[in-house]
Amino acid sequence: MAYGAWDLQGGWVQRLRRFLEEKNLADLSESPLVYNLAISGDTSTDLLERFESEIKPRLEEEEETIVIIGIGQNDAQFLHDENRLRTSKEEFRQNLQKLISLAKKFSHKIVFIGLVPVDESKAAPIPWDKNKFYLNKNIREYNRIVKEICEQNEISFVDVFGKFIKTDYKELLYEGLHPNSAGHEKIFGILKVELIKNGII
Repeated sequence: MAYGAWDLQGGWVQRLRRFLEEKNLADLSESPLVYNLAISGDTSTDLLERFESEIKPRLEEEEETIVIIGIGQNDAQFLHDENRLRTSKEEFRQNLQKLISLAKKFSHKIVFIGLVPVDESKAAPIPWDKNKFYLNKNIREYNRIVKEICEQNEISFVDVFGKFIKTDYKELLYEGLHPNSAGHEKIFGILKVELIKNGII
């Protein structure tokens, strides 16, 4: 979701970057650097393997670092032929804890952004791979695990799933799985409110 597929404006990350640049231009202050390190299709295991090597070269010693992590959608994917979730719940919990431990080496401002519900009529299975199913019961559970781990570690959690599910969220999806432009705009809006409220930006 963070990758920003299907959105000509580059997704919610690019919107956050533009917001911060405009804000800092108005204040005549230096704009922070915003990097989108998301890779389409990644699981928490994939992110864990590259996390440290990705973040280290981009650190500015004099700048405060904020780490925003959006992961779990692909972990919650159900593999029909193997009758299992792509990442087990226990492995997912362990991966999240390891990600938090790594992130704490670089920043005390860490935020997790929650998962996004899907249109099961289009995403279970996904048209381009009939073995892969995205089901809201699994996404809800993995979203709950992210929230739980964040609470245990006193980390900020932005519950996008909870906000989306209360609306006509299917209108915010491109092909039943990825957010469209309106969906990314809504995610950005939810995130911005939380970041400001918690004093992160």
